[in-house]
Amino acid sequence: MNSDDLTQLSLAAFDQVVSATSGFRSRPGQRDMAERISSALSGISLGEHDDPHKAIAVIQAGTGVGKSAAYLSTTVTMALARKTRVVISTATVALQEQLMTKDLPALAAALESPFVFALAKGRGRYVCKLKLERLVGLGESDGMDDMFEPDEDKPPPRTAYAKQMEGEDPEERRMKLYGTLADALAGQHWDGDRDSLAEQPDSRDWSAVAAERHTCTARHCPRFRECSYYNARTKLAEANVIVANHDLVLASLGRKALPELDNCLVVFDEGHHLPAVALDQFSSAMDLSGLRWLDKLPKTLQEVSEKIHVDLAQDVTTLAQQLKAAMHDVGRLVMDLLSVNQTGYDAVHRFKNGVLPDALVDPMTIIFGHATGLSKSLEALGAEVKLLAKEDPSQAVTCSLLYAKLGQIAPKLASVVETSSLMLEHGPQPLAKWLKSDTSSGLVFLTAHACPIVPGDLLRRSLWSQVRGAVVTSATLTSCGSFDYFLKEAGLVNLPHASTLEVESPFNYATQGELIVVETEADPKNAEAYTREMVIELMSDLAQIEHGALVLFTSRAQMKAAVDSLPASLLEVVLVQGQMARGRLLGAHQARIEAGSPSVIFGMQSFGEGLDLPGKLCETVFITKLPFSPPSDPVEEARSEWLRSVGRDPFTELVVPATGIKLLQWTGRAIRTEDDHATVICYDRRLLKTTFGRRMLQGLPPYAVSRRVSGVSMAA
Repeated sequence: MNSDDLTQLSLAAFDQVVSATSGFRSRPGQRDMAERISSALSGISLGEHDDPHKAIAVIQAGTGVGKSAAYLSTTVTMALARKTRVVISTATVALQEQLMTKDLPALAAALESPFVFALAKGRGRYVCKLKLERLVGLGESDGMDDMFEPDEDKPPPRTAYAKQMEGEDPEERRMKLYGTLADALAGQHWDGDRDSLAEQPDSRDWSAVAAERHTCTARHCPRFRECSYYNARTKLAEANVIVANHDLVLASLGRKALPELDNCLVVFDEGHHLPAVALDQFSSAMDLSGLRWLDKLPKTLQEVSEKIHVDLAQDVTTLAQQLKAAMHDVGRLVMDLLSVNQTGYDAVHRFKNGVLPDALVDPMTIIFGHATGLSKSLEALGAEVKLLAKEDPSQAVTCSLLYAKLGQIAPKLASVVETSSLMLEHGPQPLAKWLKSDTSSGLVFLTAHACPIVPGDLLRRSLWSQVRGAVVTSATLTSCGSFDYFLKEAGLVNLPHASTLEVESPFNYATQGELIVVETEADPKNAEAYTREMVIELMSDLAQIEHGALVLFTSRAQMKAAVDSLPASLLEVVLVQGQMARGRLLGAHQARIEAGSPSVIFGMQSFGEGLDLPGKLCETVFITKLPFSPPSDPVEEARSEWLRSVGRDPFTELVVPATGIKLLQWTGRAIRTEDDHATVICYDRRLLKTTFGRRMLQGLPPYAVSRRVSGVSMAA
């Protein structure tokens, strides 16, 4: 089938799907999106080609366009015709659930050609049956009963720590959990997927039974045929459409956990998250305070080597002792740099221009050398264990357990090797390098971190070099009216096969919405005075709310000031993020509105994206301040420092466009359907009074804009 035929086939499928949608309204923007996807992807080359044709369609689809119907109908139809598959990658669980429970079933019902869809998850979401059996005493005794233990070096979550402080025995809790899981698995009441449990276990308890790559012998494991993860992988292999997330897609590059990206179609929905996910994926950190695993490491390697009758090539005991000593040395220096006392407090110290002080270079070099030597010994021993399992199937159980024992150490050792290597790296483009102390568990935990500072370079090299045909879409890809910022951040700038399209929302923002900018007397840069004045204005505005409203804050201190100022008449009206689980809070908000009572949500920046509160659920959005990111982020600090060093302006180049995207997301909470009428009130006068504010305003929907001074409204 040639490209023209594929284009027409995909568009015919789109027309069929939208006509089958109940309550369908014609949306020209949705049709434009479908046409761009069909024409862009119809001519790509899949599989082995000397000079493959590629296409990446970058599409901003405003709220209400119906972008999932546009990309699903076209890409799935095209994939079926080409006998390939579609990987749909999202940034949030909410969108994954929408795709799996609503959008894909609707598509399957509307299309004539049947297809199978499945949700992809990382190994860590599934239980390892072999580990679970060992922990509940179902395996044969062979002297390795202490093998799968929770990571006691890892700081416990606050909730788990609180339970322990209340006197709950953690060992008793763990064994009760493992027994319950084993019974559910044996009785086939549970499929081994953590997400399908009624109650989510403590992360440290789960880690002891999770199916991890470093502890898995795959086909050589005696429980391979019953493995929850590989059974899910089998279903995945049968699927025409795979729903995943950005983290998993980037983490799976080169590992064959998902279809090869040069032989399938890919859709990155919520694509504006890709740069941040890339930085997170390629960052590295090592623990400098929890080092008990280094005492166990030589004993573990020696036990495994003795059981399979293989000699270790290195003196691992001495190497481990020297590594621990060097990490202790670095830890003491870190304590001094962070000024952490016995009680401890949270602190961050970033190295300017990515340059370590002389006092840290030698111990960090020692750490890298010794950790690399131990890592090579561990990898060689692991290869011998796998080889034995392959050559002598009667040793499969023992080998799987031995490999898992090595695998518990492997990630820790790998993080030390990678982090120390990055710490010592110097190049024309510096890395962000910093130290951190964390006291949230009641103890002081010290960590060292390193991270690249330009996400576009990472994505261009690791992702786009492999992709043949992709759609990158979101409601917020432009900033200040341009795609330039996103294209640079995502590594797509100047790629000849990348095209952009902005599809307008079907909403009439000029008649459905209003943006009011309040001009405070206090300068927003004067946080204390500004917050005081903003809160007075906010309280006055909240008193007028009849139905639902959302107030978005840029800091906890700001939100606390507002909460503390609530009059008695509003105490029962306001719901505050963090006081209850997000789902419960939104449910309580909806129940109040449905009962005819007013309800206001106070939320931080995470509530500025992804909330869908149509109609009376949100008739007013209050923006307490322009959503600039906190200036203390080490990666952003390092990047700004580097840009200034090469004569560029980080505020204009990075800060303003990043804030513009956030502002577009925040205002997007106001109007969710063609029948909504809502008001956005922004208390930050800089939106109208500064050049950068007016740049941001250009990127917002065409609301009717007005300004207010001391309670007096006037045209903007």
